[in-house]
Amino acid sequence: MFVRIATIAAAGLLIGMLVPPPVSTLADGAKPVAAANGIVKVESAYGMDETVARLKADIAKKGITFFAQIDQDKLAAAANIRIGPSVLLIFGNPALGTQFMQRNPEAGIDWPVRILVYRDASGAVFAEYTDFVWIARRHGIASDDAPFRTANGVIASITSSVAK
Repeated sequence: MFVRIATIAAAGLLIGMLVPPPVSTLADGAKPVAAANGIVKVESAYGMDETVARLKADIAKKGITFFAQIDQDKLAAAANIRIGPSVLLIFGNPALGTQFMQRNPEAGIDWPVRILVYRDASGAVFAEYTDFVWIARRHGIASDDAPFRTANGVIASITSSVAK
């Protein structure tokens, strides 16, 4: 029992040192809002390469572990399929993400965190991610917990670095 409390307390302290306050806004002052499917869509003020670079830089600046960058357009092209520019960024903070999996192991399907960056047919670039409150509901976890507020604040802060 003591070990678990100490682990949670240490994770909370680590989170507090690595991330900004949980309430974040987009460049225009608006708060990001999830669609009914749980996806938060942020239009970027930059092109594909600059958007990806800025997101990765902000992830690194926050001390968050970066796991992978997957160029989905290149994968599609290798299969002779055209999808347009699409890059998936995978990153996370194991001290935070594993807390969700402690509550429900099925939550592991949504971790590590992912941001999809893509360019649509009109040429607009977007950064999309899954809202953590939606993830909490999906897995039957109380979404008012501090870790969910923290996670939502962090990802909103990261995507606000490219918001139009």
